[in-house]
Amino acid sequence: MSEPKACILSVSGVTLTDEERKLLAHANPWGIILMGRSCVGIEQVTALTDEIRQASGRETLVFIDQEGGRVKRLKPPVWPDFPAPLTYLPIYKADPELGREAAWLHHRLMAAELEPMGIRADCAPVVDLLHPRMHKIVGDRALGETADQVGDLAQAALAGLAAGGVAGVIKHMPGHGRAEVDSHERLPVVRASREAVEQDIAPFKLVKHATMGMTAHLAYAALDDETTPATHSRKIIREVIREEIGFDGLLMTDDLGMKALGGTLASRASRSLEAGCDVVLHCSGLDVWGKILRDAGQVLREMSEVAEVCPQLSGGQLRRAKAADAATGHLKPFDKAEGRARLEKLLYGSPGSSTPAA
Repeated sequence: MSEPKACILSVSGVTLTDEERKLLAHANPWGIILMGRSCVGIEQVTALTDEIRQASGRETLVFIDQEGGRVKRLKPPVWPDFPAPLTYLPIYKADPELGREAAWLHHRLMAAELEPMGIRADCAPVVDLLHPRMHKIVGDRALGETADQVGDLAQAALAGLAAGGVAGVIKHMPGHGRAEVDSHERLPVVRASREAVEQDIAPFKLVKHATMGMTAHLAYAALDDETTPATHSRKIIREVIREEIGFDGLLMTDDLGMKALGGTLASRASRSLEAGCDVVLHCSGLDVWGKILRDAGQVLREMSEVAEVCPQLSGGQLRRAKAADAATGHLKPFDKAEGRARLEKLLYGSPGSSTPAA
């Protein structure tokens, strides 16, 4: 069988259409990401991930955006609720050991929901610094205000996911916290000095061992220019993400459908790959009016356009993709009920003195 294409695509609903089955069989995207429109029940999601693998003819890696707080595709009452990541910062400030334990439990419990349904990759944790006066696109999705806080808690988050058989994706390199506008709507331009931007780069250095990472659709005047987002900047990807940060994991784009990127979907994908991204990600989550996209025909057209311009994985891309695949499925024993009770105690009760889970 030929190698998969350098893309992560999405699907339109709770089950595959005939056309989507054909696309998966023909295009063979490396991964699939599920949006909220595809997640209504545990048995349904499990059946859908099985369908995806049957259609592609291989163990296609299935992704989701499940951070907790504002960003969650799996929602109550079907699935447990989880607070925003920033919730753990006060615990960490009071006692770093308990803060790490809480972040670990949060992500281990999420993995306990994801992995049994066949979802083995989560686009989390957010490693962007919180800058309170900037746009709330990051806001309470951040883990902290300093590199040490974020790096420490992000390592716990990645470890929690991994213990549940799920690979995490650090985002958004080289730092989204200074965005003054929403990158879903237009291109944010960071005009801060190189010294200031280095503060945003710093937490990513502490989790550079992550198997996967995601780019930011932001332009950085101090790193390249004011018109080229990091996703399309060979200079930022090569000199900052790969060299300065030292990240050697699989590098994916943020969603190609976001308005921060100009041009057609095909040109956005091509420019991303030419700049040095390993794979492109397209969710087809929102239409031009910002409403949730549910039209199966439009989703299929967008996915087909992206897949058409993506080459098969090869060289370093393929090596990193195989490493990401191999990082999943390594579950460690875990009592979900005990874990949930312990997390709730850390969040809402008087924390005990037990050591962090490992």
